[in-house]
Amino acid sequence: MIEFDKRGLLPPKDYPMTIDELKEYWDSQWRHKLVENLEIMVKQLWVVGITEIFINGSFVEMKLHPNDIDGYFVTDVVRFAKGELQRELNKLEPDKIWTWDPFSRRPYRGYDKRQLPMWHKYRVELYPHYENLACGIKDKYGNELQFPAAFRTQRHTYELKGIIKVIK
Repeated sequence: MIEFDKRGLLPPKDYPMTIDELKEYWDSQWRHKLVENLEIMVKQLWVVGITEIFINGSFVEMKLHPNDIDGYFVTDVVRFAKGELQRELNKLEPDKIWTWDPFSRRPYRGYDKRQLPMWHKYRVELYPHYENLACGIKDKYGNELQFPAAFRTQRHTYELKGIIKVIK
């Protein structure tokens, strides 16, 4: 099973885990609720053929009360650019929360950062990743990273860390 290092982070590598394993691993009621929400979104991604899904952020750190779950999934650039992926996912999601349009972001009480509709409903943000897509997160030299590198690096210290790959 997973063991955190002295920094409270996962040691650098990918940790394949099922949703059921995630539910069993953490005993906190809040983390369990986040995993249940993640499960809804992951199942929707699976239905449309997305199988490479990774989660990270404060959820996979040794914190008593993580704010949310952050993650990314691998998709085809053409499918994403044409809006096909978003349409397919929103057919499965009654509240049509699958969007990455910056204008869809809304504030949440007590937070400075505006959040996507998926965060407001599930407290989970999953971003599409395709080759050569910069994610807005920079390395210690100021270069923009892609999600695979950004999510495997601690944001403030730039140290390598582990990530969870959600598997069926």
